[in-house]
Amino acid sequence: MRDTLRDAGLAPGGDHPPLILVACSGGPDSLALALAASFFSRRGDYRVGAVVVDHSLQPGSADVAAAARDKLEGMGLEPVLVRKVEVPASGMGPEAAARTVRYAALDAAVEELDADAVLLGHTLDDQAEQVLLGLMRGSGTRSLAGMPAVRGKYLRPFLGLRREQTVEICEHAGLDPWHDPSNQDPAYARSRVRTEVLPFLEEKLGPGIAEALFRSSRILSADADYLDAVAAQAFAELRAWVPAGNEPDSEELLLPEEQLRNLAPAVRQRVLALAALELGGAQPSYERLAAVQALLRRTGSAGPVQLVGKVSVYRQPRAKSVHHGAPSYGNLVFRKKSST
Repeated sequence: MRDTLRDAGLAPGGDHPPLILVACSGGPDSLALALAASFFSRRGDYRVGAVVVDHSLQPGSADVAAAARDKLEGMGLEPVLVRKVEVPASGMGPEAAARTVRYAALDAAVEELDADAVLLGHTLDDQAEQVLLGLMRGSGTRSLAGMPAVRGKYLRPFLGLRREQTVEICEHAGLDPWHDPSNQDPAYARSRVRTEVLPFLEEKLGPGIAEALFRSSRILSADADYLDAVAAQAFAELRAWVPAGNEPDSEELLLPEEQLRNLAPAVRQRVLALAALELGGAQPSYERLAAVQALLRRTGSAGPVQLVGKVSVYRQPRAKSVHHGAPSYGNLVFRKKSST
């Protein structure tokens, strides 16, 4: 935890020590995390509070949240906030919807308390499950990299710890954690990975699968960070804005196809995705990016390829060269459809 806080740039001590909040469900992972964080609070390195998010998804959830608050206050954490949220019925699925409102509640607590960081109790086992879920989605290096130890104000100090170790920490401290029944519910993909897939892999391939997946996530995270940085630099150098035809106050983003062709495929794919995101679109799927790249193999006008977020992409050929036989390179044009 000390290393993670240092990596996040949070220097301990001083006249006004940084305030860190523990996101706590009352389960063994987050209770063990809160107990470890309380050590720094007692030593005066940091001020440590907590946020308990009650998703109201199960009977008695308010009692679970109140019990968690009492345990946290007993550790000396202050302030301890309990935030009740409503998980909407949406097309994103119950897990994603719950995660969205949970982080919204945590963001609001950070702003309210002017907190410097939020600690999340994800463990090595959670990371292994995340990597398998990313593999199932087929969504590339960044997805297989799993959860970062540090992202903005959100820190995960326990990513190198096994889940069973957090249970042992709670037992040693005499804490009685709550065990979320949804973690065993086969209706959720993550629960199936936890209770069925990983145990099956351990049985058939031998022990150490979770640790191997964790190591892979760290390697892939470093690779993804490097490729993202290279792509961001290439995008900044290549992009150009021009007025969008007859539409007033509207612009198109142009990427020169000759330079795009010269990029390594992993970088080119990221540059195309960055163009879509720059216009306010969503991260394109692999299939949609493949369709955009196919425009580079066309001659003459081609497209449009439609991307999520009302972004369209088409090939704009360059005017013919006066030199006979000279190659004629054009641009890929990204346009955001007007909402009117």
